[in-house]
Amino acid sequence: MAASPTPHAEILAVAKEILAAQGIDLEIIEYTDYVQPNLVVDSGEVDANYFQHTPYLNTFNDEYGTDIVSAGLIHYEPFGIYAGKTASLDELQEGAQIIIPNDGSNETRALLLLQQEGLITLADGVDASSNATKQDIVDNPLNLDIVEMEAAQLPLSLQDVDLGVINGNYALDAGLNAGTDALAIEDASGDAAQTYANLIGVKAGNENSDAIVALIAALQSDEVRTFIEDTYEGAVVPIF
Repeated sequence: MAASPTPHAEILAVAKEILAAQGIDLEIIEYTDYVQPNLVVDSGEVDANYFQHTPYLNTFNDEYGTDIVSAGLIHYEPFGIYAGKTASLDELQEGAQIIIPNDGSNETRALLLLQQEGLITLADGVDASSNATKQDIVDNPLNLDIVEMEAAQLPLSLQDVDLGVINGNYALDAGLNAGTDALAIEDASGDAAQTYANLIGVKAGNENSDAIVALIAALQSDEVRTFIEDTYEGAVVPIF
């Protein structure tokens, strides 16, 4: 099974023990990018992946011609705005530089969070289902310099910019917790939790196989729920 290292592979390690008790061996292969995990599922090299949400999956299928579907929703990782050279949102100066992810659905999510905090205004109609870019910004009162970059590079560049809007798993990899370290996070009562819930991706037609059904049951167990809640302190939220 293909997975991002944090938190996905860590959560899968708990499910691995549950499955082992049923005589099922779960092999976890870690990937640090957002492309290969889908390609290896589409090719049949691995059976499933755990790293993405539905908007990203839909965009990926459209762009790469793959046919991957969700077998179940597991958790939600709130996006956060993190301090770089500027310590708070109130201290932002004219022309401050903010880094955001550059892939369609995650860039939309980052821009919506900046809008939530009153830093920018997006064009009418931009919502969680959109593929927005900074070209969709219609009002930018501080003339913020918004820089798009690969999601995995965001934490590495944070010290060089004023603020960064970072995906939950890459924040955790860098020792940042949205629940305790972020200057602002997505409103969990909004559409974000359901829209951006992380899923188990499989090749279409395999979602009801015995192995995948057993995997979903293990991941949606009380043991996994407790592990997520106790380990991540709000940076990862069970969605089942």
